[in-house]
Amino acid sequence: MSTYSAPLRDMRFVLRELAGIEQIGKLPGYEEATPDTVDAVLEEAARFAAGVLAPLNASGDREGALWRDGNVTVPQGFKEAYQQFVDNGWNGISIGTEHGGQGMPHALVAFVNEMWNAANLSFSLCPLLTVGAIEAISLNGSPELKAAYLPKMVEGRWTGTMNLTEPQAGSDLSLVRARAVPQGDGTYKIFGQKIFITFGEHDMTGNIIHLVLARLPDAPEGVRGISLFVVPKFLLDAEGEPGARNDVRCVSIEHKLGIHASPTCVMSYGDNGGAVGYLVGKENEGLKYMFVMMNAARFAVGLEGIAMAERAWQRALQYARERVQGRDLADGSGPAPIIRHPDVRRMLMLMKSQVEAMRALACVVAAAHDVALRHPDAGERQRNQAFFDLMIPVVKGWSTETGIEIATLGIQVHGGMGFIEETGAAQDLRDARITTIYEGTTGIQANDLIGRKIIREGGVTLKAVVGLMQQVEAELAKQPGEAFAAIHAGFSRGIRALVEAATYIGANFAQDMKGVHVGAVPFLRLMGIVSGGWQMARAALAAQKHLAAGSGEAAFYEAKIGTARFFADHLLSQAPGLAATVIKGGASALALPEEAL
Repeated sequence: MSTYSAPLRDMRFVLRELAGIEQIGKLPGYEEATPDTVDAVLEEAARFAAGVLAPLNASGDREGALWRDGNVTVPQGFKEAYQQFVDNGWNGISIGTEHGGQGMPHALVAFVNEMWNAANLSFSLCPLLTVGAIEAISLNGSPELKAAYLPKMVEGRWTGTMNLTEPQAGSDLSLVRARAVPQGDGTYKIFGQKIFITFGEHDMTGNIIHLVLARLPDAPEGVRGISLFVVPKFLLDAEGEPGARNDVRCVSIEHKLGIHASPTCVMSYGDNGGAVGYLVGKENEGLKYMFVMMNAARFAVGLEGIAMAERAWQRALQYARERVQGRDLADGSGPAPIIRHPDVRRMLMLMKSQVEAMRALACVVAAAHDVALRHPDAGERQRNQAFFDLMIPVVKGWSTETGIEIATLGIQVHGGMGFIEETGAAQDLRDARITTIYEGTTGIQANDLIGRKIIREGGVTLKAVVGLMQQVEAELAKQPGEAFAAIHAGFSRGIRALVEAATYIGANFAQDMKGVHVGAVPFLRLMGIVSGGWQMARAALAAQKHLAAGSGEAAFYEAKIGTARFFADHLLSQAPGLAATVIKGGASALALPEEAL
């Protein structure tokens, strides 16, 4: 069974050549992110991922989280690994220094999180939710809430959760029924049940801080009547330490397809008089606050898709090099490693090229978030925030859908052994499968992309992005050689397809909303492929500059150009077909009556 090794060379290339990490390190508040510090963080994270988290991945899958009498125990080794995680300061790497964190740029943190996800997805979900809870409290909580909870959450001594979904309210949060009753002393009693709560109960820390959506007695109907509350597992005593048990219990955990080591909990609030909760921010504005967590989580789940794809690719590549079967078609010699067979090579390149494209796009989007937060010029902040917002559903939706496809390819490369659990390829697919559902399905991401991110602003940001793509297209046209001719041709077709599909959406959204929404997911995929092709083209141009300068590592840079060409030939070639589906697919999808389906 293969082990995980972080792709540090590719990560450094993306950070330096595409995301501009050196420029980000000069922004106010990011001065600590020097080139030496960035390299040190990547190196240490890679060691922790490979040496501590990856060895627990398969055993955690086999053992799983266990529920008994309201208590949940994590698999053997997880508690100790989490303590090492906290002791090494990883929990606060992305949190601002004003709250006790390290305040590293999001572009760097994205790759650290990719490593955690790839090494052990189940483990990584716990700190992911904690960081989201920290952000929601830090942005919207009272000074008292911040003082009481943030220090220990940032340190990692306490973890956090998101409590949105209820049995009758999946993605439609307007149906939330959990109640919050004011007690007249600034506290509230919380009643209700929440489902699908990741790490809602576990034995790794001394307290769990739940962020819970609930309704006040006089709240308006729908999403406008939802408030957000901090509900700790243990109430705090006079010294700020866990004291009496709050009226919140885990009544069961789900038995899932994958991520077995991550407890997915059914949480019950108020079975014995009401769970004590504390309002975050203003009444009836909870969904707005929670969306801060959701937006960050959507990007983070996109990284999960990339990570699972990387892990599946590494496993398949190792197997293809070791598995000897059949003859080499070129000279008839054999038996030969299956990596020499054309179709296996095609599958491995499909995996490699898409992983690199997704990774590059995610890091560039994270870098835009850094600029949006820290750049001294208001116009730059606004432009980068608009780009970040536009690309969130793409990173989430495209990366997770593609991650599942790549995990499936990983099984195919293994052949029959891929269907056997001991190779680990099956776990890759099982674990990856949740990512397209977490934090909003791909359909929800696609509807957000066309409705909120394109139609609502008249396509302004998308047009700006297309303009940037066209600048790269012009640079490609200047490069000599067959490889760049192919990259240019594929990218040009992709841009034209994207513009054609986006123009159709803009022109028809109002009068044929259902028909346009049929093409939402194909449009998201189209935008993902073209945006990924954009970054692959930029990577090829950067690699060509290094080759021309004779700066060494010729094999690495030549591989970058070759991979970009493969992406253009095999992935960007899909763009015109996806555009046709966006434009023509609505009528046929809606033509049949429901009873004929």
